[in-house]
Amino acid sequence: MDALTLLQTRQSDPRLIAPGPTAEQLEIIKRAAIKVPDHGCIAPWRFIVVEGDARNKLGDIYHQAAVAENQDDRTIERAKDLPLRSPMMIIAIADVTENPKVPRIEQVQSAGCAVLAMQQAAFAQGLGGIWRTGYFAQSPAVKAALGCKEQDEIVGYLYLGTPEVDIKKPIRHKPETFFENL
Repeated sequence: MDALTLLQTRQSDPRLIAPGPTAEQLEIIKRAAIKVPDHGCIAPWRFIVVEGDARNKLGDIYHQAAVAENQDDRTIERAKDLPLRSPMMIIAIADVTENPKVPRIEQVQSAGCAVLAMQQAAFAQGLGGIWRTGYFAQSPAVKAALGCKEQDEIVGYLYLGTPEVDIKKPIRHKPETFFENL
């Protein structure tokens, strides 16, 4: 897939099934993640690949966090199953460090760019993916269980697999709605 087609046709696919990325596809996805803008070359990211039985382990982390943090019944009930929505997930963490030249926001944005780059690399290889956040990206208990420092941010859970349904989504927005000249 050429770059311009990728940029104009990328979409999120929420219903993902096996197979997930092969080892070769995952290597390309990883290389895409670390080629994003990185002011100061400080590499402000960390990634955790979750597949196989590790998905159940993450579900247990979610469940324990939801119970400990007194979440509503629906959140607690769904917690264990959320990581099972795809054959693979990559947790993207902004590994924030104090830096006089690189503000925290730039470090978080760089990690966010990495998620987009990984999703685009997956899409270019015929895979599907969806970038999710929500309560479990903000939970102090989940962050602690994943080894995050207090200043770190979970910027996204990138679910990867094969789209269960091959539906091309229509273009929802028009550029002229969001761009203007000064």
